[in-house]
Amino acid sequence: MAVAGWFLAFLAAGLPIALVLAATALVFIVVSGNTVLLQSYAQQLYGGLENYGLLALPLFILLGEFMNSGGIGRRLMALSLALLGSVKGGLAYVNLVANMMMASILGSAVAQITIMSKIAVPEMEKAGYPRDLSVAITAAGGLLAPIVPPSMLFIIFGVIAQMPIGDLFISGIVPGAILFASFLAAIALLGRIHGFPATGKVTVTQRARAFLDALPALAIPATIIGTILGGIATPTEAAAIAALAAILIGLFVYREMTWRDIFPACVNAARSSAVVLFLIAAAQVFSWVITFENLPALVAAWLQQVTTSPILFLLMLNVILLLLGTVTDPIPAIILTVPVLLPVATGVYGIDPFQFGVIVCLNLTLGLLTPPVGTGLFTAALMGRVRAERIARLLLPFFFASAGVLVLLALFPSLTTGLKEALS
Repeated sequence: MAVAGWFLAFLAAGLPIALVLAATALVFIVVSGNTVLLQSYAQQLYGGLENYGLLALPLFILLGEFMNSGGIGRRLMALSLALLGSVKGGLAYVNLVANMMMASILGSAVAQITIMSKIAVPEMEKAGYPRDLSVAITAAGGLLAPIVPPSMLFIIFGVIAQMPIGDLFISGIVPGAILFASFLAAIALLGRIHGFPATGKVTVTQRARAFLDALPALAIPATIIGTILGGIATPTEAAAIAALAAILIGLFVYREMTWRDIFPACVNAARSSAVVLFLIAAAQVFSWVITFENLPALVAAWLQQVTTSPILFLLMLNVILLLLGTVTDPIPAIILTVPVLLPVATGVYGIDPFQFGVIVCLNLTLGLLTPPVGTGLFTAALMGRVRAERIARLLLPFFFASAGVLVLLALFPSLTTGLKEALS
């Protein structure tokens, strides 16, 4: 297990995870004496990026930048407020509905938490909601991002697992709806405990105006989901079409974007994409090395000694991933676990790879809101100017709701595979 030793040593030294993966692979080649593999090192590093589906990742990041510059997020929030604002605790539900809409555009939990903290938290605070509770609900909405299409984690999972990304998107629709419904129940519970205020009555005219104003913004998620489900475009092509639509809407419909905003948005998207893409390239080399170490076979043999039940395996997997998610971000965790555990899940236990993918992506995203790493948790705390410990306590109902959904997905594979099979 030389790979594991070197990996832990580099990680303890504080190296970025991408460099840890690349350096571990390099050291293993030298230590093992298979120096002939050095000739393939650069090829494997490049090969990790030589995937058409991976092009969707920077395009969706670029879409998020254009959407933020063009005022699309603000109008989606206004539409949600018009639809649900008159219900008691309406702004809390509005926050979640707006998060659902944003998840169908951004696909990134941290980006979603950042944007929604700017939009939703001030509105809730003005309406009489405690700031810490407003921030907690906004952070919880970020958990919708990993399984509501388009999902950045689905794209990365699909590339690592060599699975159709469009089918992964479809597999996440029903679980995303179930998770959304469970979060509505969690908000209802918090409303009873904290006595959420009622928002002023919204007239039919106000609802109609909000809908008409948000209609161009709604065209973006409709374009993404419609073109993929209709077989008109691949996820990569859908992302490109949606990004172009966001530019046109921002420039000519809402007129909140100028031509000068396009270049900075592209630069920001390029920076964000470069970090993720280098991580994926390093992961390809690392996966190549652990194959030589025969690690998947060793893990499979150990798990078979523990249990032969697929359901028990999935429940054990959930516990392992929950623990892993507390100390690492979802993308590195996917890169570390999928090459090892996916062959075991499909080959040994006969688990559907799409069921496995949805469970892994949702589970690891919980780590974004759990200490000690908790990128999403600390982002929400920073944006909302609230202590992270306070937010973590208020998030407990959403964690229990997410755990319940994970158990359902483990027990009923059709929740992830049914829609895909019906459309095929």
